[in-house]
Amino acid sequence: DWPIGRQLWWGHRIPVWCKNIPFQSLSLELQQMLRHVPNFVQEELDYAARRQSQIDSAAKLDENSSVIVTELDGRRVRFAEELRKNLPAADVEGERRRVQRFYSDSVRTPFGRFGDKVYAQSRTREGEGGIDVFVCVKPGDRDVEDQLESEGYSQDEGVLDTWFSSALWPHSTLGWPEPTEELKYYYPTSVLITNRDIITLWVARMVLAGLHNVGEVPFHEVFIHPKILDGYGEGMSKSKGNGVDPLDIVEKFGADSLRFGLAYLTTETQDIRMPVEFECPHCGKLMDQTKENRIRPRVKCKHCGQEFSTQWAEKPADRALPRAAVVNERFELARNFCNKLWNASRFALLNLDGFTASRVDDAELTVEDRWVLSRLSTVTQQVTDALAEYRYADAARMLYDFAWDEFCSFYLEMVKGRLQDAAQRVVAQRVLAHTLDALLRLLHPMIPFLTEDVWQRLGEVAPQRGIDIIEPAAESIMIAPWPEVDAARQNTAIEAQFAKFQDVLRAVRDIRARQGVAPKTQLAFSVCGGAAIAELLTPMQSYFGPLANAALTAVGPDVAAPPLSAHVSLFGMDVYVDLSGLIDVEAEIARKKQEAAKLRGFIAAKEKKLSNESFVARAPAEVVQKERDSLKELKEQLAAAQVALTGLTGIRK
Repeated sequence: DWPIGRQLWWGHRIPVWCKNIPFQSLSLELQQMLRHVPNFVQEELDYAARRQSQIDSAAKLDENSSVIVTELDGRRVRFAEELRKNLPAADVEGERRRVQRFYSDSVRTPFGRFGDKVYAQSRTREGEGGIDVFVCVKPGDRDVEDQLESEGYSQDEGVLDTWFSSALWPHSTLGWPEPTEELKYYYPTSVLITNRDIITLWVARMVLAGLHNVGEVPFHEVFIHPKILDGYGEGMSKSKGNGVDPLDIVEKFGADSLRFGLAYLTTETQDIRMPVEFECPHCGKLMDQTKENRIRPRVKCKHCGQEFSTQWAEKPADRALPRAAVVNERFELARNFCNKLWNASRFALLNLDGFTASRVDDAELTVEDRWVLSRLSTVTQQVTDALAEYRYADAARMLYDFAWDEFCSFYLEMVKGRLQDAAQRVVAQRVLAHTLDALLRLLHPMIPFLTEDVWQRLGEVAPQRGIDIIEPAAESIMIAPWPEVDAARQNTAIEAQFAKFQDVLRAVRDIRARQGVAPKTQLAFSVCGGAAIAELLTPMQSYFGPLANAALTAVGPDVAAPPLSAHVSLFGMDVYVDLSGLIDVEAEIARKKQEAAKLRGFIAAKEKKLSNESFVARAPAEVVQKERDSLKELKEQLAAAQVALTGLTGIRK
């Protein structure tokens, strides 16, 4: 059942006008029928139901229970049977409607003058309560409403049920029932995003109401998103007190961090668990919210021992305590990302002084320019596809990786020198402004405030920008067009070259951090790999200096590890950093022994798994092959570790 009306203070008021026609004003014939027929019908049905129940109970105890039937009043049994034939569902109201037909002409005739603008029905009351008449008036017919009110009718004081009103939302907000321009343009919409809990409560009702009122469904796609749960797997609820307060998240991390963080965490079907934490207003430390403390008006901090209030504080003594924010640290990643983007944008803006817009020829582009433009085009395509398929987390993670790991960590570092060189500055500025422009537009749906701020600042130093077509920037990023995919800029070869370069650069940085070598100390390293690796890395030699304070001394298949070196094995290549004079040999020997022991353990586990005939026979062939490849790689790493250990031992001697 679907309740249509509710007694609320707000909502769509029910468009029904009511009036009671007193019993005394009815005809004598109708009074007699109203007085006797319904009561008689109900009495006989109740009696028959009671006797039938007795018969059913007796039948369970005695197969000869039919004797009970013979003892019943024959006349009443026959009448009950007749009622069951005529009223199979014991529909007393149906009998009342039969009575009402005596009055139907006199009820409906007065409204015939209104044509199809109204629909009238009537209902009898118990005893001598008379007849209630209900007149539903089509929206907008104020003259009919005034006429009814002048005749003693009054509009129902109830409002439509919340979900009933919500069912009208897609078209009622656009001016329906009038054929407004908004209704023509926006109805039907393209997609509805909602939670699975209200598919029947709201989504289905919007579809039914749209088909009935407008003749078309209100949307063609529905995206059912997952639900955020607390650490115990319960739905967040204000009444339970187990929800993260969005205002507290905004206060601690920022509005953009809240929005991007949610997009980053979104899955397609799996609900998200987000443990709730109190942030102590005294010491600022976090304290887990439990099922016990989440319902208390005051909680004692386990770190500093001072008390703070919660949302349940009502007594003056409790409300006087400072309130603890209700947060979750999973938004820290989003805040760090926003800070990174802000700092990178500030660097770009500071280096766009004297910017002039003009088309950039391909011959003027450096290798890092071609790489970042290729990656920008690829990421634009991937993000556009992800958003079209409602894969919001994928889109957020793609943009996170591109903005942080590629644009900020690599391109900006690589372009710094060119921005200080007058001969190269102009092209570097144009590519930088273009890339930042597109990145801001891609991020705007998830980080609206920061991107709008940077967009306005970028418009001040580069009001017109582009590398192929020069166009003025939109007044606001909100109305700027979505970035177009420039397939001609996509270069898989240069992206593969930079991917190898990034892998080697990370390996060198990791070794520096692991060995505790100061950033100001230059490192020398070599790479052992095939001819293809050498062809990819040789043109990138000059970039290792400014990005890692390191020099690539050799690359190729014949490169040997230095006597004292740190080693990282990558896919298809080995990186060796010469540590002569930089490390403690004894400490490095101990580390290598520990590494070799760990590798032997992994190898033993893999060999045991592969020696299991049941696993090899039942597992998919690709899974077995993956295990074999992993074992081979582990053995190669062990061999490299043993070679390094031998070299270190020789140096010690």
